[in-house]
Amino acid sequence: MRLAVASSPSPRRSLRRLSVLVVATATLLGALSSTDSAPPANAAPVLLSQGKPVTASSTENAGTPATAAVDGNAGTRWSSAASDPQWLQVDLGATSTVNQVVLNWEAAYARSFQVQTSDNASTWTSIYTTTTGTGGAQTLDVTGTGRYVRVLGTARATAYGYSLWEFQVLGTQGGNPPPPTCGSANSALNKTATASSTENAGTPASAAVDGNAGTRWASTAADPQWLQVDLGSSQTVCRVGLSWEAAYGRSFQVQVSENASTWTTVHTTTTGTGGNQGFDVSGTGRYVRVLGTVRGTNYGYSLWEFSVNTVGGTVDVPVTDPRNPDFGPNVSVFSPSTPAGEIQAKLTAVANQQHTNQFGPERFALLFKPGSYTADVNLGFYTQVAGLGLSPDDVNLNGHVRVEADWLQQGDNPNNKGNATQNFWRSAENLSVTLPAGQIERWAVSQAAPYRRMHLRGQAQLWNGGDGWASGGFIADSRIDGVIESGSQQQFYTRNSDLNGGWSGSVWNMVFQGTNGAPPQHFPNPSHTTIDQTPQVREKPFLYLNGAGEYNVFVPALRNNSRGTTWGNGAPAGESISLSQFYVVKPGSSTATVNAALAAGRNLLFTPGIHHLSESIRVTRPNTVVLGLGLATLLPDNGTAAISVSDVDGVKLAGLLVDAGPVNSPVLVEIGQAGSSANHSANPTSMHDLFIRIGGTGTLGRATVSLRVNSNNVIGDHMWLWRADHGANVAWNLNTAANGLVVNGNDVTMYGLFVEHYQEYQTIWNGNGGKTYFYQNELPYDPPNNASWSSGNGNQGWAAYKVADSVNTHQAWGLGSYAFFQANPAVVASRGFEVPNKPGVQFRDLVAVSLGGVGTITNVINNVGATANLANQVSYVVSYP
Repeated sequence: MRLAVASSPSPRRSLRRLSVLVVATATLLGALSSTDSAPPANAAPVLLSQGKPVTASSTENAGTPATAAVDGNAGTRWSSAASDPQWLQVDLGATSTVNQVVLNWEAAYARSFQVQTSDNASTWTSIYTTTTGTGGAQTLDVTGTGRYVRVLGTARATAYGYSLWEFQVLGTQGGNPPPPTCGSANSALNKTATASSTENAGTPASAAVDGNAGTRWASTAADPQWLQVDLGSSQTVCRVGLSWEAAYGRSFQVQVSENASTWTTVHTTTTGTGGNQGFDVSGTGRYVRVLGTVRGTNYGYSLWEFSVNTVGGTVDVPVTDPRNPDFGPNVSVFSPSTPAGEIQAKLTAVANQQHTNQFGPERFALLFKPGSYTADVNLGFYTQVAGLGLSPDDVNLNGHVRVEADWLQQGDNPNNKGNATQNFWRSAENLSVTLPAGQIERWAVSQAAPYRRMHLRGQAQLWNGGDGWASGGFIADSRIDGVIESGSQQQFYTRNSDLNGGWSGSVWNMVFQGTNGAPPQHFPNPSHTTIDQTPQVREKPFLYLNGAGEYNVFVPALRNNSRGTTWGNGAPAGESISLSQFYVVKPGSSTATVNAALAAGRNLLFTPGIHHLSESIRVTRPNTVVLGLGLATLLPDNGTAAISVSDVDGVKLAGLLVDAGPVNSPVLVEIGQAGSSANHSANPTSMHDLFIRIGGTGTLGRATVSLRVNSNNVIGDHMWLWRADHGANVAWNLNTAANGLVVNGNDVTMYGLFVEHYQEYQTIWNGNGGKTYFYQNELPYDPPNNASWSSGNGNQGWAAYKVADSVNTHQAWGLGSYAFFQANPAVVASRGFEVPNKPGVQFRDLVAVSLGGVGTITNVINNVGATANLANQVSYVVSYP
């Protein structure tokens, strides 16, 4: 087969999206149904310190007062005099239970410090102590009681004083036991409902409280209109859920009443957006109604479901039937007996809907039971196709599982749609594909598009076959029988696979690890980095059907010094967990229910959709599995982390997209608490296909750190951490995010790490013994100038990958950092990679690229490597030191 000649690759271009898509009916089915329509717990810790009286041992100057650390403004700070000790304390106003303390340090941070509580600001009790502080944004889980809380610094990490952007204390005011939780049961289910009108006999009021998300109430086309439900007795209402059909309310109120005559408003809006809405409310009454005053369309008001949650209700964790689980409406399960035409119609409908749906809310999983099929799977955004066998060969598709570059304009020609640089967020897993004679499989993808545990009987092409651009990608645990043509792929990572037909092509950074049939080591021309073995890895858990017709999740065993696939020589090693041991989480499920399930020892399976979180998902049990289907998306609404994992053995997080919410989260995913020290080498926590996004969607996203790893021996297996460079709510001062990855633990390993566009160091590595195999980075597109984008000490810009000066051992292979300073091409980054000059710190096969010559990277690593700029756009370093 002829080697495709790669055209000059180009950076991703901003997508000009015309409108935000209306949430489709299919996405909302079951969103607020029965006991799975649950509110958050009222007992979640709340922010107690903001705006409270605060004092300090000293201040550096009048511009850095103590009050700046509790004003909620991350752009102001307190700083002390340059001596030890120093302290900052806040008066909460009453004795309170303290559960969490958040410290957002400026560059001048504390190496040693304590967090203390007191009832009188005189006698202090330490509730947290460290001598190995790392600075940055720290979220500390603590247990203590007091009216006063202070941070006491005893040893500075720099020659300056102590400096905090924000000091936050979270807990329960007054120190009393937490109030009763908001129950997860839907108190309106099947209760008596009435309405001001109905459109026709097929849309009665009762249809909105029947637990069936396929039936609806609709009113006549006039204002105002209302729907009310009789709860049967007076109850304290804490949350209301509205699942709108396309005809929604622009302005409406939620009201409660004891007599259905005199009403009290507990929620009001004039900017309703429709879709799936949930509101925390506070009110008491027997009757609850939604009163629409201005329609969002020319039609009446229409609700699929109207749910009501009440205080004191139970937090029910539904039982999962492993033979007949309810995956919700966005999961399609096909069997060999399903008519081929019916299967193809569904595949085509999803493909058409998701073809250009880059930032829409729809999510889909397309699952095939063991057997043989004839089908053409054209994967669009937020779509997962997967087999339900224990081996990929248990499911065979005669046809295609493909991704095309056929929708995004390339260059200046509107008719050239060969651009694959935004083909994100989709996956193919655990299938075999037999291609029609004489045809190829096109897998034209960029980031967050894993090809896992696949067997392709034929040839693969990783681009559009013309002059198209592509910026991927990831293959693992797969067998490809024909040749792979990489074409214009700028970078690609292939791990533990069998390339029986070989590999053809390279652009900047192609890395092969533990892969049979990989090309030999030859960097930089061609840019092939080949690593013989994978030192320690666990493959991603996956859903499958056993011989008895029961769903299980298979957790592959940990492998050491491995090559090739897990399944090529028979049944894979690992553990099967019955789906009965999982809580199946659907959109609308409350975070309280999720955490109750975890506390009860259950694992989690998130179904496709947007899962709004009122508090952090707290994983505290060793060996817990958290698995997402169909790019299930977690979005924290209140500035918390989406997931926090305790410092325990063997947790698996897999198949999840985490979106930052509108309230800044200090960290979005955290593995282990600060100061974690346990050895997990025999059973590490692992993360697989974990993608984190800051902005780009219709929701403004902000987070200081996307992923922080405090535990030791953690494995990352395909991560894309992305501060959005295009889409909605994207600007230097909008979707703010300092760092993508911060590693504080020792012996942490990353396989296939993509980190892009953050505003400071993209990756910070503070732990010893770290290893990275393949790193892809683009620096931010939008720094306004070097005056506002600099890590200091005479440096211009921030490095893409920073190994702390205190680190003695670190290794990395196959790394690339690219500059495209679109906002100001005169911006300069002093270097792509910044590391200490120590014998134990070794980097191999690095590249720096000035994309189209727009921007400059002066050196590749430290002060080594030629400048990448307009005149010399690509610069390589084979070995450092």
